[in-house]
Amino acid sequence: MPLVAIQPSYGNSVARRHWGDTLDNKVSFGKGKHGAALSGKQHEALMRLHPSGTARFWGATAVQDKNMTRLRTGDVVLFTGQKLVRGIGEVGVAFRNAEFADTMWTPDAEKGSWHNVYSLLAFRHTEIPYSEIWDLPSFNAGDNFMGLRILEGSKAEEILEGLGIGTSTEERRKSVRDAEVARAIAQGTKVVPVEGFHTSHATYRRDEREIQVRRAEPLLVAEYKTTLHGAEVDRLRTPSGITDLHVVGGDGTEIIEAKSGADHSYVRMALGQLLDYAPHSPLPADRLGALFPVRPAEADIALLHRYGIDCLFRTAPGAFERLAAPDEVRDRMRDLWSG
Repeated sequence: MPLVAIQPSYGNSVARRHWGDTLDNKVSFGKGKHGAALSGKQHEALMRLHPSGTARFWGATAVQDKNMTRLRTGDVVLFTGQKLVRGIGEVGVAFRNAEFADTMWTPDAEKGSWHNVYSLLAFRHTEIPYSEIWDLPSFNAGDNFMGLRILEGSKAEEILEGLGIGTSTEERRKSVRDAEVARAIAQGTKVVPVEGFHTSHATYRRDEREIQVRRAEPLLVAEYKTTLHGAEVDRLRTPSGITDLHVVGGDGTEIIEAKSGADHSYVRMALGQLLDYAPHSPLPADRLGALFPVRPAEADIALLHRYGIDCLFRTAPGAFERLAAPDEVRDRMRDLWSG
């Protein structure tokens, strides 16, 4: 599980200048003044992950020495400012080099060089309001993330899942893992358990790709929430993951899972997640609902109804239709939902 760093990066003129210099634009480190300031080992590591000889960079002063030593390839950085997550990056190479940092950013008059440097293996501009983080179970409304914060374990997992962030490092790891399993089966050898499987840095030799940030589902959920009046609406953290919506109102308690598509694979995912989440509701779930951007196929609606799950779908901007499962099926399934 990658660490997640919440990095204030747009709140003042210095930060915005740094943003323009080394996030909006790539830096050529292969030669010239930037390349000359790198050690041989640093240059080699950068070229392995950024073979074009260019990369985006960010840095931190000595105040953050302890935090910055924790960052590794594949960790995620949320670049924040003015109540928005303005960019999401994936750490490439992290190292300490004041001479190199000073070729990109003028040292701070009080705090000194931005010598804790890291490249970005992937980067994407975003405009995600802080409220989407505040809605997550482990975060508080009004938290403006004033200083660098490193999240690990369940909190890191929560923010990655909650914001729909998928790293290219994790996708590459899965791809390599799949190839290893296929090779073992084809050769008739034993499959190595996943905890004993490690991906070499050599597998990451490539140019930058855009980090994955799935925005369709959060936007669909936000639009649907505007139709819920007089209900207590939040997100529930469970051992199985984070629900998209946990609604307590006049009709009881409902868990809703949203999907960005409505074909069979999305319906199956929603079904599995809802059945996984339901036993962990603090109040027994009276209803389960799967939310889609368009109406699924009739066979897929029938699949949801077979398990007592309602089908909800968007019919127009701000408008949704609910196809409720038969009452007798829902009543029969409630004991199974609760575990």
